Amino acid sequence: MSELRDDLVLGEVFVDGIGIPHPQHSLATRDDATRREYHRIRRRYLSQFGYLPPSNPSSSQIITKETMSKAITDFQSFAGLNVTGFLDNETITLMSAPRCGVKDKVGASSDGRSKRYALQGSRWRVKKLTYKISKYPTLLEKKVVDKDISRAFAVWSEYTDLTFTQKRSGQVHIEIRFERGEHGDGDPFDGPGGTLAHAYFPVYGGDAHFDESEHWTVNSYRGTNLFQVAAHEFGHSLGLSHSDIKSALMAPFYRGYDPDFVLDSDDIQGIQALYGTRTSKIGGTDTNVHHRTTASPTGEEDQELCSDPKVDTMFNSADGNTYVFKGDHYWKLTSDGVASGYPRPITTTWRGLPGNIDAAFTYKNGKTYFFKGSKYWRYVGGRMDGDYPKDISEGFTGIPDNIDAATVWTGNGKIYFYKGTKFWRFDPSQKPPVKSTYPKLISNWEGLPNNVDAALTYHGFTYFFKDKAYYRFNDRTFSVDIADPAFPRATAYWWFGCRSASRGTLGNIQWKNTYPYRSGNLEEHGDDLNHDDVDDIVLDAGETDEQLVTSSNQDSVNSSSKGSTFIYNTQSCRLPFFIIFLIILQRFTFKLT
Repeated sequence: MSELRDDLVLGEVFVDGIGIPHPQHSLATRDDATRREYHRIRRRYLSQFGYLPPSNPSSSQIITKETMSKAITDFQSFAGLNVTGFLDNETITLMSAPRCGVKDKVGASSDGRSKRYALQGSRWRVKKLTYKISKYPTLLEKKVVDKDISRAFAVWSEYTDLTFTQKRSGQVHIEIRFERGEHGDGDPFDGPGGTLAHAYFPVYGGDAHFDESEHWTVNSYRGTNLFQVAAHEFGHSLGLSHSDIKSALMAPFYRGYDPDFVLDSDDIQGIQALYGTRTSKIGGTDTNVHHRTTASPTGEEDQELCSDPKVDTMFNSADGNTYVFKGDHYWKLTSDGVASGYPRPITTTWRGLPGNIDAAFTYKNGKTYFFKGSKYWRYVGGRMDGDYPKDISEGFTGIPDNIDAATVWTGNGKIYFYKGTKFWRFDPSQKPPVKSTYPKLISNWEGLPNNVDAALTYHGFTYFFKDKAYYRFNDRTFSVDIADPAFPRATAYWWFGCRSASRGTLGNIQWKNTYPYRSGNLEEHGDDLNHDDVDDIVLDAGETDEQLVTSSNQDSVNSSSKGSTFIYNTQSCRLPFFIIFLIILQRFTFKLT
């Protein structure tokens, strides 16, 4: 079990904007403790922004001097600094500068520029996009924020046929929020300075979050300019990664207010590579949200997946790709469906891995775990780690053999296993890793069927696949997402690019324990015993307004297994205490009257 804890326990949280102190002297003049602190901080920073793999403090992972020097060299080269390979004052100063929270290194292209869209094919396939600001900053008027956000989107529509329409409610392509600290997506903000904002590429939902702790300003040299930061973040929302061109808007570091701002040619080339050049006048609205449409044909449909979309497993790899396993073959997915040149034999990439895999997931340590029968395999990229396969009972104590699916839930970073009508939550940081309250019924996941085939997560959503259909589960509302077309949807059309397949809802499919629909919305739980199970999961998900009751409870979530148990017990008793309170209040009121 100790090996598993070393292997799986959550690495240190890469808090955005780690507050590297401004250097006053060379590191050589500092004492040993200070130098060690600088080494720790620089490693966190380089890991956070993609220059080193995520560190795991419990695993005693050793980073060699050569590896660290290479990471520093890469950062200096990307940032346009003097390349020294060591942490000099200039490098430390830049590491302490305000910046975007998105990683710099997300995949290199042939021309040396990092391009996330080239790595994943991540772009919107409609050009009429909608957005809403669901949470405004407290120190700016809403109409002022609306205006600057609109201006920021216009930066990109000026050079493409993209249009952006603000909505006040309902489903949209891009949701914008101003948040503080931990806000439910696993990327907590750090207060003033440091990380200003972060956004997600289209494949992860496109949402943009801004640190409410910043002093956001409009048309001012004071504070942080909202328009410029928003325009940068929306570049990510559209599929652009960071640029190593200092003058580019998509450079990661905040340069301060520029009253004469113009979009750099590097940014223009990037956005037009994704969406083409402008061919129409600026304007137009779109009131319909299309989460996926079929692009122009780029090749023949994959006959195997289109004729029978039922799969063995699906997972996201550490490099950001999404893979489908079925039998002895695998497929790589793009935004348009299946990448060319697939399927391929599983053994061509993952040597030693058998076919007919039951489940797979990639953990935050960058390792991918494959499960079949009573065994599991661990890979880094396409290389199997030594002494594998191992028994599931050895490495994942409390988890049964022959599982149906597995995924790391975005809400709390814990691993969830599904089999038949039940699920297990595995937390390698606690002993035992599976609580005695598990397994629990899958019916607690509102709207999901039993006996799922596969599960994977994208930003804020967990996708469950069964037979020829899939469900999008909203990790914040803890229910199947409400959308049009409704879920379940056809996997072949929406995931595999099968143009001959139906694109509509598969709502006529009836599975046991699937919650019924009522006027297009899922029925809410009653106050029954199953609700306690749901509360347990939601509370462990982290801090959101709807999920936690008091600030004291928020401080205790995930601090320890004991603290989580206390919160669960008090939440389980919430209904009885509330009823007692109402009875007392009623009697007191009766006496008064």
